[in-house]
Amino acid sequence: MKKHILTLFVMLGAWATLGATPIDDLLERIDRGASRKFKIELRKSDKDFFELDQQGSRPVVRGNSWVNIGVGINWYLKYYAGIHLSWNQMQAQLPAVLPPVTKKERHETDLTLRYDFNYCTFSYSMAFWDWKRWEQEIDWMTLHGVNLPLAIVGEECVWRQMLLRLGYSEEEIGRFIAGPAFLAWWEMNNLEGWGGPLPLSWYDRQEQLQKQILKRMKELGMHPVLPGYCGMMPHDARERLGLNVSDAGLWNGFQRPANLLPTDPRFDEIAQLYYDELTRLFGRADYYSMDPFHESHDDASIDYAESGRKLMAAMKRVNPRATWVVQGWTENPRPEMANALPVGDLLVLDLFSECRPMFGAPSIWRRPEGYGQHQWLFCLLENFGANVGLHGRMDQLLSNFYSMKNEGERTCTGIGFTMEGSENNPVMFELMSELPWRSEKFTKEAWVRQYVKARYGVTDSTIEQTWLLLANTIYNCPAGNNQQGPHESIFCGRPSLNNFQASSWSKMKNYYDPAATLRAAQLMNSVAGKYRGNNNFEYDLVDITRQALADQARKQYQHTIADYKAFAIDDFRQSSARFLQMLLWQDELLGTRSEFRLGHWTQAAINCGATPDEQKQYEWNARVQITTWGNRYCADTGGLRDYAHKEWQGLLKDFYYLRWKTYFDALAAQMEALTRPQPELLGGGPNANKTSAELMVLARPQEVQIDWYALEEPWTQQHNAYSPMPEGSAVDVAAKVIGHLSE
Repeated sequence: MKKHILTLFVMLGAWATLGATPIDDLLERIDRGASRKFKIELRKSDKDFFELDQQGSRPVVRGNSWVNIGVGINWYLKYYAGIHLSWNQMQAQLPAVLPPVTKKERHETDLTLRYDFNYCTFSYSMAFWDWKRWEQEIDWMTLHGVNLPLAIVGEECVWRQMLLRLGYSEEEIGRFIAGPAFLAWWEMNNLEGWGGPLPLSWYDRQEQLQKQILKRMKELGMHPVLPGYCGMMPHDARERLGLNVSDAGLWNGFQRPANLLPTDPRFDEIAQLYYDELTRLFGRADYYSMDPFHESHDDASIDYAESGRKLMAAMKRVNPRATWVVQGWTENPRPEMANALPVGDLLVLDLFSECRPMFGAPSIWRRPEGYGQHQWLFCLLENFGANVGLHGRMDQLLSNFYSMKNEGERTCTGIGFTMEGSENNPVMFELMSELPWRSEKFTKEAWVRQYVKARYGVTDSTIEQTWLLLANTIYNCPAGNNQQGPHESIFCGRPSLNNFQASSWSKMKNYYDPAATLRAAQLMNSVAGKYRGNNNFEYDLVDITRQALADQARKQYQHTIADYKAFAIDDFRQSSARFLQMLLWQDELLGTRSEFRLGHWTQAAINCGATPDEQKQYEWNARVQITTWGNRYCADTGGLRDYAHKEWQGLLKDFYYLRWKTYFDALAAQMEALTRPQPELLGGGPNANKTSAELMVLARPQEVQIDWYALEEPWTQQHNAYSPMPEGSAVDVAAKVIGHLSE
């Protein structure tokens, strides 16, 4: 702690010499001239804190670190100025004279580590981010208290250099390292090469970007978590280098990398080679992330304890003070491995604490002994696959967090945001970010009332009623429901007679009445005219109306299938036509916000390319990830298709509409065929010798057979442009949608 405080004051002196602090720069990015409206004070303290005060006409924000001061600024903006900065709005116009702090307000916390990101976030959300977008994210992190961010941009640069030194050719490296949209799963030892090979310009781009990211993080006093060496090697390392590696196997159909066994005589040499290249490119770190044997079955041939000791020793040779950060997920960290490591050198991310904690509150994943004496962080996962949809576990989050805190769980030293996908459900991340700073448990209802005023800058009973309704329904997924992220849209699933889940592993289960989201959308729309131009309001208006439309479309789907099963041909035609029309209404609604437009994703991918061929490769990466995910085998047999589905404008009308229209046309054709005489079957035909049981099966409604992958893959290879620019008025289009739903 003393070392960190000394470092902060050395940094403060350097910034004072320049006439600014990193917080001044952050404030200027929020609103030009904003830094002159605050007085910022960095104060020495053995306790993490921020404090709000007043000096003359300026609010004072004090804290013992730049990040904690950032939390104080965010707290002031929300609860004094009615300004909420989030992913959809990181700039605001501050009043000429800021509202005064009439009484000094101080918040402290013992949860000194606040982590950010899942490996998946770097591919599902950040795959194509440039420095401008990263700069905004680091500002968001500062305002929300993050001081321990995962920083794995450019890891592929380290591996390229390492493998070149081991004698691999550029071509061989290209077959090993994945493409931009799939790097996360390569980094987690799940797959090789998919989406690649990466052009050399990509490595140059990512190296420069990571250096900018690390520089800004360190200026703010954050401790970036760099990727450590967990033993991964190309699957052919035994044949290619004569190394003793574990059997690589497959991951959902993809070839997995191998794991270098700690007993191999070259283990220390190769680990050192990795860290030499990492340090040369990006410097040393105080924290390294390693997830060995991620999502793999136990292997009796592996000595997990010795593997852990070897990985730890390699990390300690780089920085004796470094801490190993590991994800608490399924089998990891293996108890044998964790038990073999010194207490204080391992930090475990309890990845899904709001639903399936491994330590603290009861859950199906609970480990009776937890993580032993190792430190761990209480984490919010919230989103899988970066899927679009309202979702949250407000009661469960509050209950699990304060149960842990009130039971005096001293091995929990912080919190973490561990979402697979970012830029969604800002309400849940705002709630999570405040928990370390609120010593006493509170009700979600009390907090929601404060949130509404902060987010929109107004007190409005109708909006308050909307959010209280949402907080008690879709944002209150109950304990025992293990749903993985947002309630999936019926539009995004491959059509069938019994469509429910869009992705293979969603575990989605009904837990709220769709009338609730419809009522919430009606309430928001009833006051929308008053808040036209309020950015946060219009974002939420679109998101809530989108959810209501998706939920009502699920009901419409059920009506459509019922008409088919009833053989009501005319009714089926009308029902299916209305479902398809609802899908197009959704597309139009989402087109009013850039955040919900496919173009913001595909255009970012294209912008990364330095040549037409690179642009096509990156666009293909972007399109495949959100649709088929893998090749035919991995998509269908492996189950990866639609895992990262998106309810986005453009994708709805050009991809999902085609699937549903094809399906409904096939069902209609099937019904129409059954109404026509079939002379060729007179005199017996092919069914003459079928058994009674077989004839009973034939008498029931028959699922039509469609080669979905053959229908989907052509879209991934297209290059038609999608604009990221919004079209139409969010208020007007949302009103039109609600009007249609009332018909």
